[in-house]
Order: sequence, then C-alpha cells, then structure tokens
Amino acid sequence: MGHAARKRASGVFTTFAAIAVLCSCSLLSACDQSAGSASSVPATHTRLTALIWAPDWPEEMHKIADAFHRENPDITVDVQFMIGNSVEENLKPKVATNNLPDLVSVNPNAYAAELATQGILADVGGSAAWDNMLDSLKPDWTTLYGKRFGISGGVAATLIYYNKDMFRKAGITALPGNFDEFLATCAALRKAGFTPIVWSGAFPNMLANGPFSSGFANNVVAHHPKDWKARIADGSLDLNNDAAVDIFAKIKLIADKGYVQRGYMSTGYDEGNRLFAEGKAAMAFQGTWSSGQLMHGNHFETGTFVPPWNAPGKTVVPVVGSETGFAVAETRNKKAAMKFLEFIYDKGYPILQNKRQNVSPLKYVGGKTVTDQKIVDYVEHVAQAPLTAGPYYSYLPTNTIDMLHPLLQDVLFGKKTPRQAAQALEKSIRHEARTENK
Repeated sequence: MGHAARKRASGVFTTFAAIAVLCSCSLLSACDQSAGSASSVPATHTRLTALIWAPDWPEEMHKIADAFHRENPDITVDVQFMIGNSVEENLKPKVATNNLPDLVSVNPNAYAAELATQGILADVGGSAAWDNMLDSLKPDWTTLYGKRFGISGGVAATLIYYNKDMFRKAGITALPGNFDEFLATCAALRKAGFTPIVWSGAFPNMLANGPFSSGFANNVVAHHPKDWKARIADGSLDLNNDAAVDIFAKIKLIADKGYVQRGYMSTGYDEGNRLFAEGKAAMAFQGTWSSGQLMHGNHFETGTFVPPWNAPGKTVVPVVGSETGFAVAETRNKKAAMKFLEFIYDKGYPILQNKRQNVSPLKYVGGKTVTDQKIVDYVEHVAQAPLTAGPYYSYLPTNTIDMLHPLLQDVLFGKKTPRQAAQALEKSIRHEARTENK
C-alpha cells in the first residue's frame, strides 16, 4: 500500500503595471514568496475513525493505533469503543445516519454481509490479511455473491474453564459428560463450600455466547443438522417445543439451585472473569477469547472441558466458529483504513495476541507471540466433532440478537418463563425472515 499523497502549493504570480526598471525586481520578489509558500504548507494528513468491540483489550487497541501512527505519521487513528451488549446495536445507528467509521468491528453474520452487499463495507479480499486468514474461516466472511467483508479476530469457541484444585478438593475425579453429570458436579462443588460457576447476568452477551449457544447447538441444531441455518433464514424453525424451552430452563435451573455467585444479576464481564481468576468460583462459561485472563489464575491450575449441555446418551454438539473481526467501510479514507487493517494483522498483531492468547485466525504470525497451547488443543479437538454450531451472533438475525439479551435477563429475573422465552425467540426469527431483515 502506498503512502498518502502530499500536495504542493504552487505559486501564482500576478504582475501589475509598473515602472519598467522595477519589473525584474518585482518578478524576483514574487518568485521568492512562491518558494517560501511551498515550503511552509503542511503535508496532507488523514484522520481515521475506528469503532472497536474490545471489552477486555482497549489498551492494546490504543497501542496498535499509536504504533501505526509512528510508522505512518501522515495518518492518525481516532479509536472509539463500542458499548452495550452487541456489535450490531452499535453499528445500526451509524449505518442509519450514514456515519459509519472508517474501520469497524463486525460479526461474521448476515447483517454484516448485507452491509457489504449494499456497498457499505468494502471488499478486503485483495489484502494480505485475507490471504493469511485460515481458509476454514473465510466462508464465514464471504457473502453469497462472493464479496469478502472482514477479517476474523480469532477462532471462537465457548468452553468451561475450571479450577483443578477445587475439583480435587470436592472429590470430583471425572469431568461431566452430559448435563445431568454437570448438575452433579455443581452439587459436589457447593457441598465442598465452593461457588460452582459464574453467571454474568449484567452482561447477557456472555449468557448468550455460553449457555444459550450451547443449548441451541444441542437442542436445536442437533435436531436439524442439515438445514438449521436455512430454517432460520426462511423463518420455518419450530421453537415452540420442549427442546427449545429447555435452552432457557437450563440457564434458570442453574441459578435457582444456587450454583452461581451471589448478586449474579449485577455481575458484568470483567467482574465475572475476575471472580474465576481470583479463585472465588470453580467454573467460568467463557470463550477462547478470554484465555489470556482465565488460563493463568491465582495459584491454581486451570483446565477446560466441552460444555456438557447434551442429554444423557446424546453426543455433545460443541460451539466453534469465528470471533468478531474487523471490516473497512466505503468512506473517503478507505485506502488508509485498508492500510491500518493490514497493520493490525501484521506488525500490530503480537500486541493483541499476547494480551488475549486466543486461537489465532492467521496461517502465519510474525514476531514473538504467546498462545496457550491448551486452548489451541481444545479447539482442534472440538473442530473434529461430527456436528458443531457457531456462536449465536453468527446465525441469529440482528434484531433477534438485540431481543435475546434482555430476554435472557427476564428469564433469570422470573419475568418470563422459559416457554415464553422460546416462543418470543421463534416469533422474532419468523418476523425477521418475513421482513427480510438480517
């Protein structure tokens, strides 16, 4: 990618009628002024805007932007961070007002793909970052018409992190292989005086990524393994049944049995991770993106296992897919934004990776990076499962995503029953299919 062009001021000379003997002096004076003007005009400067989803790595994003500016002094990156519970709720008002930043975080879903189809997001397929992204992730970031709209932030999987010391003290010698065994594990931990698992009720994004996504994978995807995505797209997915109700019932049951921490409905993302890392809870239902925080707790060894959200006798369906990534918008600064995108996945990538220690989305990584091998092994293991499903944000319509977050909280507060929640989910999916909303 080339450097931003620099404009040069050109002198404009106007000669007024004057005494003939002074003409040559006037012309020389004008030339001197022109030369001085050209040397004093500053080079063209580009100010990029970036809107980023970084709940646990904002400092690293600032470091990447600063490093990029040092290497490209003619480009400054104004980094802003998304708030709330989803990427989509941050993007929609920006899109509606034609005010999308130059570089944005996006999810690998139909909403972002539609933005690309409409010409709002640029095609990044010609970038080195796209070439270097794992081939297994590229379909997630390609529209039906072949436009490549983003680069993944990593390989995403939701899993259960557990404190091996607590499990040993509670007399647990085998990891649970189904939901009944999981409940027995929780009971043993509580009997031993431990809080079994963290529920981040104030950040329903994680309830959706964790127990909801696993519930959907094992209770819905397992029943429609060949066409579940098509059923979501055309609105024919039936969720008015006991299997769909069970998705929400499991989340409520774990709380009702007292297997979660006190005040769980006021626990946010950072606090939930901290409770586990400080040894105040035995398990955390989290993603691979948090392995840098959760695999290295205070004076205990952390293990992982596949969330056993399957019924006894049924094969578990793991959750694995693409993490939230980056896209470039079709703005007047697209060229500079593409350059920043390349930097993020090149020289800037070690800054990000060494904080998060997740599973890299790249084939080749330059520089010195830290990756947790246990997490890499976990992802390689679940990827071999006969059936997998992605995280909820990769397949639900964007309005359904926004509806799901408070719905999960309503179930935990007792404002809605699990059956009412399943019916609301089905109604939203059908409405979005009928109105062709992504």
